[in-house]
Amino acid sequence: MKRGAIICAVMAIGFVLCAGSFPSAVQAKTTFITIGTGGITGVYYPTGGAIAKIVNNKRKEYGIRCTVESTGGSVFNVNAIMAGDLEFGVVQSDRQYQAINGMKEWKDAGPQKDLRAVFSIHPESVTLCAAVDAEIKTIRDVKGKIVNIGNPGSGQLGNSKDALDAFGIDWEKDIKAEQVKASEAPGLLQDGRIDAFFYTVGHPTGAFKEATAGRRKVRFVSIAGPEIDALIKKFPYYAKSYVPVDQYPGAVNESNVDTFGVKATFVTSAKVPDNVVYAITKEVFENFEDFKKLHPAYAVLTKESMLEGLSAEIHPGAMKYYKEAGMMK
Repeated sequence: MKRGAIICAVMAIGFVLCAGSFPSAVQAKTTFITIGTGGITGVYYPTGGAIAKIVNNKRKEYGIRCTVESTGGSVFNVNAIMAGDLEFGVVQSDRQYQAINGMKEWKDAGPQKDLRAVFSIHPESVTLCAAVDAEIKTIRDVKGKIVNIGNPGSGQLGNSKDALDAFGIDWEKDIKAEQVKASEAPGLLQDGRIDAFFYTVGHPTGAFKEATAGRRKVRFVSIAGPEIDALIKKFPYYAKSYVPVDQYPGAVNESNVDTFGVKATFVTSAKVPDNVVYAITKEVFENFEDFKKLHPAYAVLTKESMLEGLSAEIHPGAMKYYKEAGMMK
C-alpha cells in the first residue's frame, strides 16, 4: 500500500507541475491576430505597428495578441484577408472601393462581399520622384525613361497607371516600366538604374528620405492640372493632395508639389469576431492623441476624418463602438 501510495503521490505531483508549466490553458484564452501592412520603408508598416502597440498594451484585458506583417500592399492585403490568412490590413481607399465592387484586380473574382471597413487613417499622395539629370520636370517628360510604377499587389501600381493614362501616356509603350517594391526604388534611383519612381504614401516616409539623401539630386514632379481634375471626377475616391517638400530638405524643390491621392484605410473580414474588432476600434479611438503621436503622417487626423473614405460596410464590432461613442447613430 505504501509503495502504491508513493507512486500515486509522485504521479499527482508530476501532473500538477506539468499543468502549471504547460501554456495551452493560457493560449486557449488568447486570440492571435495579424495586421497586413506594406513595405518597411512606407507608412503602412509603422501604422500596423502603432495599432498593434496600442492593442497589445491591453492584451491581458482583451486576450488579444497582435502582430504585424510586411506585405506587398493593398491588393495582397485584401486577398489575404478574404482567404483568412490575415485578420486585418491597411488598404488604399481606392482599392477598398474596387474590391467591394468587383473592379480592377477583382473583376474576374467579383465583389469581395465579406470585406469590412473599420476606419480610415492618413491621407496618401501619389508621388513622382525623379532624378534631376533625367530631365523630368513634368509628368509628360517620363516618356522614354525608366520608371518604377510599383510592384504587383500594391495599390500604387494602379495609381501610377491612372496618373499616366490621365496624361495620355501608355505605360507599356511610352516608358520603360519597372515593377519593383517601393522600398527598392530609392536605391535603384541613386544607382542610376531607374530615372524616376511613383509611390503612393503618406508623408514623410523613409523611402523619400532615402531617395533625397544621396549624391544624385532628385526632384518631386507635379501631377496636377485639368487632366487630374477629370480623373477625380471619374474616380471620386481620389482627391487633390500635395507633397510637403519641407520634410525632404535634400530635394531641389523650393515649394510644395501638387498632386492627387487617396486615404489609407483599415479593413477586416466579416468573419472576424465582433469583440476583436470592437476592442481594436475602441483602443485606437480612446487613445487617439497618443496614436497621432506615433507617426508624423497622422498629424492631420481627426476622429471625424477617420470615418471618411470607407466604401465597404462597417464591421459590426466597429459600429458598436461608434454608436457607443456617439459618432454614429
